[in-house]
Amino acid sequence: MIELGDFVRRRRHALPPLIGQGTRPSRTPGWRREEVAQAAGLSVTWYTWIEQGREIGVSPAALDRLARVLRLAPAERAYLFELAGLHDPAPPTADHADEAALRACLAALTAPAYLLDQSWDALLWNAPAADLMAPWLGRGDRPNLLRFVFLDPAARDLILPWESRAFRLVAEFRKEAGGLGAPARTALVEELSGKSPVFKAAWQAHQVTARTGGQRSFRHPERGLVHYQQTSFDLADRMGLKLHVLTPLPPGAAEAT
Repeated sequence: MIELGDFVRRRRHALPPLIGQGTRPSRTPGWRREEVAQAAGLSVTWYTWIEQGREIGVSPAALDRLARVLRLAPAERAYLFELAGLHDPAPPTADHADEAALRACLAALTAPAYLLDQSWDALLWNAPAADLMAPWLGRGDRPNLLRFVFLDPAARDLILPWESRAFRLVAEFRKEAGGLGAPARTALVEELSGKSPVFKAAWQAHQVTARTGGQRSFRHPERGLVHYQQTSFDLADRMGLKLHVLTPLPPGAAEAT
């Protein structure tokens, strides 16, 4: 907590003067502790303890408000939550400039590739991915992978073998869902559990595994059975976003399933 306190204090000192107080006498730069605490909806005592590095319970919501008041950049915000050992309830999303760069990156890839957020909504994808997974990615803006797999009958024809892949997806989602805000995670899990007995059984099995990639098989309407090697990447500057790339496997190279 000492490092957290030092980081918060230095960011407070870096804040520009409040409007109307540019000439306010002060022995230190930036804002006073009282001003930061009030703006973040915290008690002055509690905020002071944070800067002093005391071992106190800090909630994600309180840290979120503090990050906004301190005007932290995305990397600084991620660092703040990392120091506190907490998941960010509202990680930064890509702005228009970032989105344009990501679209260009995806377009440059010849292999199917798509970008998922913490809810497993598809944010961006390239043309090869749209062709391979049209039943999913062709369903409008931000199609959700879990809703497609468990609620759309087309998933059983596209994803092979469907049942084992479906159970593994739930185990992978459980591992990654810790970064998703509790209300959003609970709402999605309750929705899927109420609509899909398979999802409910898989969730209650309480299996956990990392979404690291591996062989993926699909049934394409024109090309038939096709196999890929999936590789997954975390975006360094965008917490919670993950890029998945499917590299085609030559005929005969796929493992027997």
